[in-house]
Amino acid sequence: MNQRNELKRQVERQARRMRKAERERPALIGQTVFVGTLGLLLALPVVGGAYLGRWLDSLSQGYSLRWTLSLIILGVIVGAVNVYLFIRE
Repeated sequence: MNQRNELKRQVERQARRMRKAERERPALIGQTVFVGTLGLLLALPVVGGAYLGRWLDSLSQGYSLRWTLSLIILGVIVGAVNVYLFIRE
Protein backbone atom coordinates (compact mmCIF):
# COMPACT_ATOMS: atom_id res chain seq x y z
CA MET A 1 0.00 0.00 0.00
CA ASN A 2 2.85 2.39 0.83
CA GLN A 3 4.46 1.82 -2.58
CA ARG A 4 1.16 2.59 -4.25
CA ASN A 5 0.86 5.92 -2.39
CA GLU A 6 4.46 6.79 -3.25
CA LEU A 7 3.86 6.01 -6.93
CA LYS A 8 0.68 8.07 -6.90
CA ARG A 9 2.53 11.07 -5.40
CA GLN A 10 5.29 10.80 -8.00
CA VAL A 11 2.81 10.65 -10.86
CA GLU A 12 0.89 13.65 -9.49
CA ARG A 13 4.13 15.61 -9.05
CA GLN A 14 5.22 14.86 -12.61
CA ALA A 15 1.77 15.80 -13.93
CA ARG A 16 1.99 19.16 -12.09
CA ARG A 17 5.45 19.76 -13.56
CA MET A 18 4.21 18.96 -17.05
CA ARG A 19 1.24 21.32 -16.72
CA LYS A 20 3.51 24.07 -15.40
CA ALA A 21 5.97 23.55 -18.28
CA GLU A 22 3.09 23.69 -20.78
CA ARG A 23 1.88 27.02 -19.34
CA GLU A 24 5.36 28.55 -19.32
CA ARG A 25 6.38 27.37 -22.79
CA PRO A 26 7.17 30.35 -25.02
CA ALA A 27 4.85 30.78 -27.96
CA LEU A 28 6.09 30.34 -31.51
CA ILE A 29 5.31 33.96 -32.38
CA GLY A 30 7.38 35.13 -29.40
CA GLN A 31 10.35 33.06 -30.51
CA THR A 32 9.98 34.35 -34.07
CA VAL A 33 9.96 37.96 -32.89
CA PHE A 34 13.03 37.31 -30.72
CA VAL A 35 15.02 35.78 -33.59
CA GLY A 36 13.89 38.55 -35.97
CA THR A 37 15.03 41.18 -33.51
CA LEU A 38 18.42 39.50 -33.24
CA GLY A 39 18.71 39.50 -37.02
CA LEU A 40 17.91 43.19 -37.26
CA LEU A 41 20.32 44.05 -34.46
CA LEU A 42 23.07 42.33 -36.42
CA ALA A 43 22.15 43.31 -39.98
CA LEU A 44 21.30 47.00 -39.65
CA PRO A 45 24.77 48.17 -38.50
CA VAL A 46 26.40 46.15 -41.28
CA VAL A 47 24.12 47.58 -43.98
CA GLY A 48 24.45 51.07 -42.54
CA GLY A 49 28.24 50.76 -42.54
CA ALA A 50 28.20 49.55 -46.14
CA TYR A 51 26.09 52.48 -47.33
CA LEU A 52 28.07 55.05 -45.38
CA GLY A 53 31.38 53.58 -46.55
CA ARG A 54 30.23 53.51 -50.17
CA TRP A 55 29.20 57.15 -49.92
CA LEU A 56 32.55 58.13 -48.38
CA ASP A 57 34.41 56.17 -51.09
CA SER A 58 32.42 57.95 -53.81
CA LEU A 59 33.69 61.30 -52.53
CA SER A 60 37.31 60.37 -53.20
CA GLN A 61 39.00 60.29 -56.60
CA GLY A 62 39.56 56.88 -58.18
CA TYR A 63 38.32 53.47 -57.24
CA SER A 64 38.58 52.67 -53.55
CA LEU A 65 36.78 50.36 -51.17
CA ARG A 66 38.77 51.37 -48.12
CA TRP A 67 35.90 53.05 -46.27
CA THR A 68 33.33 50.51 -47.36
CA LEU A 69 35.26 47.50 -46.11
CA SER A 70 36.32 49.26 -42.92
CA LEU A 71 32.79 50.30 -42.03
CA ILE A 72 31.36 46.87 -42.89
CA ILE A 73 33.81 45.30 -40.45
CA LEU A 74 32.92 47.93 -37.88
CA GLY A 75 29.23 47.20 -38.51
CA VAL A 76 29.78 43.49 -37.87
CA ILE A 77 31.50 44.29 -34.58
CA VAL A 78 28.79 46.73 -33.51
CA GLY A 79 26.08 44.26 -34.53
CA ALA A 80 27.71 41.44 -32.56
CA VAL A 81 27.91 43.65 -29.47
CA ASN A 82 24.25 44.61 -29.92
CA VAL A 83 23.22 40.95 -30.11
CA TYR A 84 25.32 40.07 -27.07
CA LEU A 85 23.83 42.89 -24.99
CA PHE A 86 20.29 42.01 -26.10
CA ILE A 87 20.69 38.33 -25.19
CA ARG A 88 22.30 39.21 -21.86
CA GLU A 89 19.22 41.14 -20.76
